[in-house]
Amino acid sequence: MRIFLLILLSTICFTASAQWYRVDLKLKDLTAKKQVRPEAIEPPANHALARFPKAPVNKNAVIPELLARSEYSLEVIETEVMKTAKHNMRFRVYNDASYNFSELARMYIQQNRYAEAKWFLLQSNSISRDENDDKHTIANLIDLATIKSGLGDYIQARQDLTEAHELASIRGFKDDVSLTDKKLLYLKQNQLNMQKVEVRYAEAPLNTVKAE
Repeated sequence: MRIFLLILLSTICFTASAQWYRVDLKLKDLTAKKQVRPEAIEPPANHALARFPKAPVNKNAVIPELLARSEYSLEVIETEVMKTAKHNMRFRVYNDASYNFSELARMYIQQNRYAEAKWFLLQSNSISRDENDDKHTIANLIDLATIKSGLGDYIQARQDLTEAHELASIRGFKDDVSLTDKKLLYLKQNQLNMQKVEVRYAEAPLNTVKAE
């Protein structure tokens, strides 16, 4: 009887061990399959710093710095701003185009290209009035007055400054009111100085005639 029980228990233990062995094999097979990388997966991306895109440069913000470099820099900036202005006009983004024209005008003022600067400022001012951008209109009028005073047209320069002063007062732009006041005072002093010089030059030939 003992021998029979021993044989029976041995058989049961062997069968159970065999079953657990098969389970272990299945788990190993599943783990191995999960660890295998499918060929369809793309290789990892290269995250090196050299591959990162460069941050966009705001050309408008570096105009004052580039203006002092060379004529080539001026031409590059002029081309870029002109291209942007044409794009904005084509797609009827008139307010942005107005600021583009003002940027071009200020570049031309620094190069003493007053005729071109005046033309672009007039275009910009026409748009800013239509868009009710009073702040920009005031800035354009001040720049126009600067050009006209530089050309010796003090009467029209005063008219532009007076209009800018009145508009700033109506809108409550205190900084612009103060600025136009200073511009008007400077214009008056400059005009008086120019008149004194003209009178002095006019008297010189008369003195020469009397001396003879």
